[in-house]
Amino acid sequence: MARLEHENVTVQAPLKTAEMLCRLFGWHIRWQGAAKEEGFSVHAGADDQYVALYSPPKGLKAGQDPTYHRSGLNHIGVVVADLEACERGVIAEGYQPGQRYDYEPGRRFYFTEENGVEIEVISYAPAQISPSLCGRASLNTSHLAGSVRMWRNW
Repeated sequence: MARLEHENVTVQAPLKTAEMLCRLFGWHIRWQGAAKEEGFSVHAGADDQYVALYSPPKGLKAGQDPTYHRSGLNHIGVVVADLEACERGVIAEGYQPGQRYDYEPGRRFYFTEENGVEIEVISYAPAQISPSLCGRASLNTSHLAGSVRMWRNW
């Protein structure tokens, strides 16, 4: 069976965004350096999957490579062990958690970071308290195409 290794998202400040993701989800920066079209990328994640955060070079003319300059991503889904602890971490980072949903098979909330990228934080575990910020986090690739959302306020 195939598995998704990474997503590539265009942001204005790849290192700043990567550092925030690492703090929230216990990830690490796997690589950073020169990228496509003389841009810059930072890979943040775990050993087997990550988010590639790309920034095009300044002064790139419109239409040179529209693939890396337009939106098309609905959100990034990240699975965590402790949803409540992660939400506290999101607030501590200065972000406002948005909609919350609870439907099978898990509970989730969303927040949008400064580049306009929506991040869905999901837990398939029952509510718990964890000594770590979010517990071990992994990408939930099944949510990249969007999801049916049913509202429940917990």
